[in-house]
Amino acid sequence: MSYDDTDLAEFEPNAAALVAHNRTWATSWGTKDESPLPQRRVAVVACMDARLEVMSILGLERGDCHVIRNAGGLVTDDVIRSLCLSQRALKTREIVLIHHTKCGVEGLLDAEFLDGLEADTGHRPSWTPGGFQDAAASVRASIAKLTDSPFIEYDADISGFIFDVETGLLEAVEVL
Repeated sequence: MSYDDTDLAEFEPNAAALVAHNRTWATSWGTKDESPLPQRRVAVVACMDARLEVMSILGLERGDCHVIRNAGGLVTDDVIRSLCLSQRALKTREIVLIHHTKCGVEGLLDAEFLDGLEADTGHRPSWTPGGFQDAAASVRASIAKLTDSPFIEYDADISGFIFDVETGLLEAVEVL
């Protein structure tokens, strides 16, 4: 899915409204003394898609888990860095991956995207966009990256799912 500048014609910055909302919301925050250690000892890696309300989807509450998000929910070097810290410093033991249907990077061609970015900016980044053709295959590839990484200490409890944005249901991805 791509957008052009006409989609932004009526765009107005949100920061002031977001901060105002925060001031109201913070009154219900509470003073509960919480540990920085995730109570469920789980770390979730999910796509940054605004339709995914990760905590609600999984029935979790504040303090239950770590949530690491990026475009596509892909396992990148930075995700491995975050998971390594999550496991070694903050005692998580389980990893849950969540990709989803109708993802913006599904079908994205990395070379084409990078060529366009370089044409627009005059620079080619060191990172790749991570476009994929099949969500289940992408989940499996992410699981393989985690199990192959020497920095992921606890790799026996890794599960992968695809969230259906139409039904709200998670479907387990079987590792072949």
